[in-house]
Amino acid sequence: MNLLRSLRVLCALCVPVFAFAQAPQPPQRLAPGDNLVVEGIPAIPASLAEKAGRYGDVRSAFVQSWNPKRREMLVLTRFSETAQVHIVRRPEGDRTQLTFFPDRVAGASFQPVEGRYFVFTKDVGGGEWFQLYRYDMEGGAITLLTDGKSRNESPVFSRDGRRIAYTSTRRTGRDSDVYVMDPLDPKSDKLVMQVEGGGWAPLDWSPDGRQLVVIEYLSINESRLWLVDAATGEKKLLTDPGREPVSYGGARFSADGRSLFVTTDRDFEFQRLAMMDLATKQLRFVTGDIHWDIGDFALSRDGRQLAFVANEAGTSRLYLMDTRTLRHHPVAGLPNGVTFGLEWHENNRDL
Repeated sequence: MNLLRSLRVLCALCVPVFAFAQAPQPPQRLAPGDNLVVEGIPAIPASLAEKAGRYGDVRSAFVQSWNPKRREMLVLTRFSETAQVHIVRRPEGDRTQLTFFPDRVAGASFQPVEGRYFVFTKDVGGGEWFQLYRYDMEGGAITLLTDGKSRNESPVFSRDGRRIAYTSTRRTGRDSDVYVMDPLDPKSDKLVMQVEGGGWAPLDWSPDGRQLVVIEYLSINESRLWLVDAATGEKKLLTDPGREPVSYGGARFSADGRSLFVTTDRDFEFQRLAMMDLATKQLRFVTGDIHWDIGDFALSRDGRQLAFVANEAGTSRLYLMDTRTLRHHPVAGLPNGVTFGLEWHENNRDL
């Protein structure tokens, strides 16, 4: 009787397993989220989503900064969940990861003279409370430069590489004041200009390191440019507030420090590249022949060449301009796509 009972129990266990193994499995389907109302849309097989995922889950590498002494560069890319700083030491070379944080790195820039370190911006806890750090190339030591609590952004090196200008909300928790610091000495940190609001950012230093051009972003249709004394914080408005709302984009000092190259939609349908005389504040438009938005632009280290990108019907076209004659021409032979992140090397040749 015990043997018969054991056989019955064994059969009871085996039959459902055998039946389960033989039963056909329905194909898995993707269910829409609760926030979608779907009508007349056929069910989507999970296998189709897996195949399509190969085209949607891509990795990009964003140029950040050239090493001023060597033909190597910093890029941002991700191998796991967050973007980190990598270095590429030669053309077509492998990427070597330098930072390993759970939080994303938002930008990095070499010290522009010696390149012994770079300054990078990193999120904290996913809350966009960005902090500034110094990464020493010899040994890889990382030093926190800011207070670890406020929001710190837009670091820009002076031409001699001794200082950075950046914004921080540490004073009030909301206003993006402008600070200046020697990254090798975080205690040198100095509040230069108090502002109201969060739309401020330094764009460039004058060649002599005495002045900053700072943008005040009000909306997508309106922004202002200010000339700021880097020592006293005294500011002068460069753009006319009495006109209809005007948008300004980037701004860079010319090699002699007497002018600014700017992008603006003033008196035009699109953003044009213009040259502003700092003494008269008058604009000379240099891309009036291009009826498309001028986006990213970069000035070579010697100030003789300016590269800029025009968004021509959704496709980028790269141009080079001689800053002495203000004549420009498109660069031939580049593939169609979107171009951004222009960065000249210290050798004034590589872009």
